[in-house]
Amino acid sequence: MDVMIGDSFTKSLKRLIWHQHPVYKFYELFRYKIPMFFENFWFFRKELWSFRSWDYTFNLSLFRRSLEKTVDTIEFYGHEVDESRMKKVQKIKKVIELLNHITSDSYIEMAEKELGEIKHTDLEFEELPDNPGYVKLVDNKSPEESGHNKKVYDRSKQIEEQEWVELFSILKGQDMDEYSKLYNTLTDDKEKGNFWVKWFDGSGMKHWWD
Repeated sequence: MDVMIGDSFTKSLKRLIWHQHPVYKFYELFRYKIPMFFENFWFFRKELWSFRSWDYTFNLSLFRRSLEKTVDTIEFYGHEVDESRMKKVQKIKKVIELLNHITSDSYIEMAEKELGEIKHTDLEFEELPDNPGYVKLVDNKSPEESGHNKKVYDRSKQIEEQEWVELFSILKGQDMDEYSKLYNTLTDDKEKGNFWVKWFDGSGMKHWWD
Protein backbone atom coordinates (compact mmCIF):
# COMPACT_ATOMS: atom_id res chain seq x y z
CA MET A 1 0.00 0.00 0.00
CA ASP A 2 1.35 3.40 -1.01
CA VAL A 3 1.23 6.17 1.58
CA MET A 4 0.83 9.65 0.17
CA ILE A 5 1.93 12.64 2.23
CA GLY A 6 0.25 15.93 1.38
CA ASP A 7 1.86 19.34 1.33
CA SER A 8 -0.14 20.48 4.36
CA PHE A 9 1.26 17.63 6.48
CA THR A 10 4.80 18.44 5.40
CA LYS A 11 4.32 22.11 6.23
CA SER A 12 2.87 21.23 9.64
CA LEU A 13 5.78 18.93 10.39
CA LYS A 14 8.31 21.61 9.41
CA ARG A 15 6.46 24.11 11.61
CA LEU A 16 6.63 21.77 14.61
CA ILE A 17 10.35 21.25 14.10
CA TRP A 18 10.93 24.99 13.72
CA HIS A 19 9.03 25.68 16.95
CA GLN A 20 11.59 23.56 18.82
CA HIS A 21 14.54 25.49 17.42
CA PRO A 22 16.44 27.80 19.86
CA VAL A 23 16.11 30.72 17.46
CA TYR A 24 12.32 30.37 17.47
CA LYS A 25 12.31 30.01 21.26
CA PHE A 26 14.14 33.33 21.51
CA TYR A 27 11.67 34.94 19.09
CA GLU A 28 8.69 33.44 20.94
CA LEU A 29 9.90 34.88 24.24
CA PHE A 30 9.78 38.48 23.03
CA ARG A 31 6.96 38.14 20.53
CA TYR A 32 4.45 36.25 22.67
CA LYS A 33 5.46 35.30 26.20
CA ILE A 34 6.63 38.66 27.57
CA PRO A 35 3.63 40.56 26.09
CA MET A 36 1.31 37.87 27.47
CA PHE A 37 2.90 38.22 30.89
CA PHE A 38 2.12 41.94 31.01
CA GLU A 39 -1.35 41.37 29.62
CA ASN A 40 -2.04 38.83 32.36
CA PHE A 41 -0.53 41.10 34.99
CA TRP A 42 -2.91 43.88 33.99
CA PHE A 43 -5.91 41.56 33.81
CA PHE A 44 -5.30 40.25 37.36
CA ARG A 45 -4.06 43.57 38.77
CA LYS A 46 -6.91 44.06 41.29
CA GLU A 47 -6.72 40.50 42.57
CA LEU A 48 -2.91 40.62 42.80
CA TRP A 49 -2.99 43.95 44.60
CA SER A 50 -5.39 42.70 47.26
CA PHE A 51 -4.13 39.11 47.49
CA ARG A 52 -3.19 37.87 50.95
CA SER A 53 -2.03 34.40 51.89
CA TRP A 54 -4.05 33.95 55.08
CA ASP A 55 -7.55 33.52 53.66
CA TYR A 56 -8.97 31.10 51.09
CA THR A 57 -11.25 33.78 49.61
CA PHE A 58 -8.22 35.40 47.95
CA ASN A 59 -7.48 32.10 46.20
CA LEU A 60 -11.08 31.94 45.04
CA SER A 61 -10.90 35.52 43.76
CA LEU A 62 -7.97 34.62 41.50
CA PHE A 63 -9.81 31.54 40.29
CA ARG A 64 -12.98 33.53 39.62
CA ARG A 65 -11.08 36.16 37.66
CA SER A 66 -9.37 33.51 35.52
CA LEU A 67 -12.75 31.98 34.68
CA GLU A 68 -13.99 35.37 33.50
CA LYS A 69 -11.29 35.33 30.84
CA THR A 70 -11.89 31.68 29.97
CA VAL A 71 -15.64 32.08 29.53
CA ASP A 72 -15.13 35.15 27.37
CA THR A 73 -12.75 33.21 25.11
CA ILE A 74 -15.07 30.21 24.80
CA GLU A 75 -18.22 32.28 24.28
CA PHE A 76 -16.93 34.75 21.69
CA TYR A 77 -13.92 33.05 20.11
CA GLY A 78 -14.59 29.33 20.52
CA HIS A 79 -14.66 26.96 17.56
CA GLU A 80 -16.84 24.29 19.13
CA VAL A 81 -20.44 23.83 17.98
CA ASP A 82 -22.88 26.14 19.77
CA GLU A 83 -24.96 23.36 21.32
CA SER A 84 -22.17 22.09 23.59
CA ARG A 85 -20.08 25.28 23.73
CA MET A 86 -22.88 27.42 25.15
CA LYS A 87 -23.57 24.78 27.79
CA LYS A 88 -20.00 25.29 28.99
CA VAL A 89 -20.50 29.05 29.00
CA GLN A 90 -23.64 28.71 31.12
CA LYS A 91 -21.93 26.49 33.69
CA ILE A 92 -18.80 28.63 33.93
CA LYS A 93 -20.91 31.74 34.47
CA LYS A 94 -22.77 29.90 37.21
CA VAL A 95 -19.47 29.05 38.92
CA ILE A 96 -18.43 32.71 38.71
CA GLU A 97 -21.74 33.67 40.33
CA LEU A 98 -21.25 31.13 43.14
CA LEU A 99 -17.68 32.30 43.74
CA ASN A 100 -18.92 35.88 43.96
CA HIS A 101 -21.39 34.84 46.65
CA ILE A 102 -18.67 33.06 48.61
CA THR A 103 -16.04 35.78 48.42
CA SER A 104 -18.53 38.54 49.26
CA ASP A 105 -20.20 36.44 51.98
CA SER A 106 -23.62 37.64 50.83
CA TYR A 107 -25.70 34.79 52.26
CA ILE A 108 -27.34 36.89 54.97
CA GLU A 109 -28.59 39.29 52.30
CA MET A 110 -29.87 36.37 50.21
CA ALA A 111 -31.76 34.94 53.19
CA GLU A 112 -33.19 38.38 54.01
CA LYS A 113 -34.63 38.62 50.49
CA GLU A 114 -36.56 35.41 51.18
CA LEU A 115 -37.59 35.93 54.80
CA GLY A 116 -37.34 39.63 55.46
CA GLU A 117 -34.63 41.79 56.96
CA ILE A 118 -32.98 41.05 60.28
CA LYS A 119 -34.52 42.97 63.15
CA HIS A 120 -32.06 45.34 64.79
CA THR A 121 -32.62 46.97 68.17
CA ASP A 122 -30.45 49.27 70.22
CA LEU A 123 -28.40 47.55 72.90
CA GLU A 124 -28.53 49.01 76.37
CA PHE A 125 -26.34 48.78 79.44
CA GLU A 126 -28.10 47.94 82.68
CA GLU A 127 -26.56 48.22 86.12
CA LEU A 128 -26.31 45.06 88.18
CA PRO A 129 -28.04 45.64 91.52
CA ASP A 130 -25.99 42.96 93.24
CA ASN A 131 -22.71 44.36 91.88
CA PRO A 132 -22.61 48.14 92.11
CA GLY A 133 -20.39 49.66 89.45
CA TYR A 134 -20.91 46.77 87.05
CA VAL A 135 -23.26 46.65 84.08
CA LYS A 136 -24.65 44.04 81.72
CA LEU A 137 -25.54 44.33 78.07
CA VAL A 138 -29.26 43.98 77.44
CA ASP A 139 -30.75 42.99 74.09
CA ASN A 140 -34.20 44.49 73.76
CA LYS A 141 -35.42 42.27 70.94
CA SER A 142 -38.79 40.66 71.43
CA PRO A 143 -39.09 36.85 71.29
CA GLU A 144 -40.68 37.21 67.86
CA GLU A 145 -37.81 39.34 66.57
CA SER A 146 -35.21 36.97 67.97
CA GLY A 147 -37.04 34.01 66.40
CA HIS A 148 -37.17 35.75 63.04
CA ASN A 149 -33.45 36.55 63.16
CA LYS A 150 -32.62 32.93 63.95
CA LYS A 151 -34.61 31.79 60.91
CA VAL A 152 -32.66 34.22 58.70
CA TYR A 153 -29.30 33.05 60.07
CA ASP A 154 -30.27 29.39 59.69
CA ARG A 155 -31.47 29.98 56.14
CA SER A 156 -28.25 31.82 55.22
CA LYS A 157 -26.21 28.87 56.46
CA GLN A 158 -28.40 26.47 54.45
CA ILE A 159 -27.98 28.52 51.26
CA GLU A 160 -24.21 28.64 51.76
CA GLU A 161 -23.97 24.87 52.20
CA GLN A 162 -26.13 24.26 49.13
CA GLU A 163 -24.02 26.57 46.99
CA TRP A 164 -20.76 24.92 48.07
CA VAL A 165 -22.22 21.56 47.04
CA GLU A 166 -23.39 23.00 43.72
CA LEU A 167 -19.99 24.59 43.08
CA PHE A 168 -18.04 21.37 43.44
CA SER A 169 -20.69 19.39 41.57
CA ILE A 170 -20.24 21.66 38.53
CA LEU A 171 -16.44 21.55 38.76
CA LYS A 172 -16.47 17.75 39.03
CA GLY A 173 -18.87 17.25 36.14
CA GLN A 174 -20.96 14.33 35.02
CA ASP A 175 -20.28 10.66 35.54
CA MET A 176 -18.20 9.51 32.56
CA ASP A 177 -18.85 5.85 33.40
CA GLU A 178 -22.55 6.55 32.94
CA TYR A 179 -21.80 8.14 29.57
CA SER A 180 -19.80 5.10 28.43
CA LYS A 181 -22.53 2.68 29.47
CA LEU A 182 -25.21 4.66 27.66
CA TYR A 183 -23.03 5.13 24.59
CA ASN A 184 -22.34 1.41 24.35
CA THR A 185 -26.07 0.67 24.18
CA LEU A 186 -26.44 2.72 20.99
CA THR A 187 -26.46 0.93 17.65
CA ASP A 188 -27.07 3.76 15.19
CA ASP A 189 -23.88 5.54 14.05
CA LYS A 190 -25.64 8.86 13.61
CA GLU A 191 -27.07 8.65 17.11
CA LYS A 192 -23.61 7.85 18.46
CA GLY A 193 -22.16 10.85 16.68
CA ASN A 194 -24.66 13.23 18.30
CA PHE A 195 -24.84 11.56 21.70
CA TRP A 196 -22.06 13.51 23.44
CA VAL A 197 -23.54 16.88 22.52
CA LYS A 198 -26.96 15.82 23.80
CA TRP A 199 -25.72 14.15 27.00
CA PHE A 200 -23.14 16.76 27.98
CA ASP A 201 -24.55 19.47 30.27
CA GLY A 202 -21.52 21.80 30.22
CA SER A 203 -20.19 20.88 33.65
CA GLY A 204 -16.79 19.37 34.41
CA MET A 205 -13.86 21.74 34.59
CA LYS A 206 -11.66 19.43 32.52
CA HIS A 207 -13.94 20.11 29.54
CA TRP A 208 -13.59 23.90 29.72
CA TRP A 209 -11.22 24.40 26.83
CA ASP A 210 -11.53 25.18 23.14
